[in-house]
Amino acid sequence: MSDPLGEALHLLRMSGTFYCRNELTEPWGLTMPDMADCLWFHVLTSGRCDVEVDGEITSLEPGDVLLVPGGQSHRLFHGEAESPLVTTLPHTFETSNYAILRHGAGGAMTHLVCGAVRFDDPAAKHLVDVLPHMLCVRRADDMRATIDLMAAEARTLRPGGEAVITRLADVLVIQTIRSWLATDPAARTGWLGALQDQQIGRALALIHRDPAQPWTVERLAHQTAMSRSAFAARFTGLVGEPAMRYVTRWRMHVAMNRLRDRDSTVSEIARGLGYESEAAFSRAFKRIVGVSPGQARAG
Repeated sequence: MSDPLGEALHLLRMSGTFYCRNELTEPWGLTMPDMADCLWFHVLTSGRCDVEVDGEITSLEPGDVLLVPGGQSHRLFHGEAESPLVTTLPHTFETSNYAILRHGAGGAMTHLVCGAVRFDDPAAKHLVDVLPHMLCVRRADDMRATIDLMAAEARTLRPGGEAVITRLADVLVIQTIRSWLATDPAARTGWLGALQDQQIGRALALIHRDPAQPWTVERLAHQTAMSRSAFAARFTGLVGEPAMRYVTRWRMHVAMNRLRDRDSTVSEIARGLGYESEAAFSRAFKRIVGVSPGQARAG
């Protein structure tokens, strides 16, 4: 069995909401809008850039990558300048979700690649949810080649450049998260720490792979070669909630994705997640999510 944390990283498949190659001349400023359920990323390929997230300011150097995992509004700037909402500025759209923005007062040039991406798999979403509100990785050796390629594409947009930059951006997002997981002590606590625990990590991986199984505490304990009481206590201590509540909540994460796809009826989703009736599924869904499956699909 591969490690559960590695499986979560494997599921970090992104659907790009918006990518933008920015040519910014000092002094300049931009405000990025709030993008619920998305992760913002910024790759500085040349020049200087300051980022303000929730009142905290970080200065970027060329080759740095910064993520705003919660997708909240934040400000990018360098020098004394107003920071208009980026969506109010004129863009040159190469495709429906890739644009070039030229903005600033005519001074020294900064090249910045930005984007908002969404993760669809529940394990990937959960991983992103536990990341810090701002995550910055300084130019790391294992990311240098990717950043250099992106910088070359950003300097001169050649045929196919949009495809190259968006794919490189997705790779950099994963590399940045992986770098944080490997170096920050916070990545060894809570749900992330549980994923890295030999026994509880195995239980989590089993739940993630097949949430429709009729899981019980006894069955999960048996799969991890632990006694029922020891497993229940260790699971709650590491994950922060009892095992069966986690199983139910995970099923609802999966259900939310399937409801968005609109390819299945609520009854089919209920059966696919191991519920004997649509009513039982709907009760569990409303208890965890707060609204009925029909309301969630409509929203």
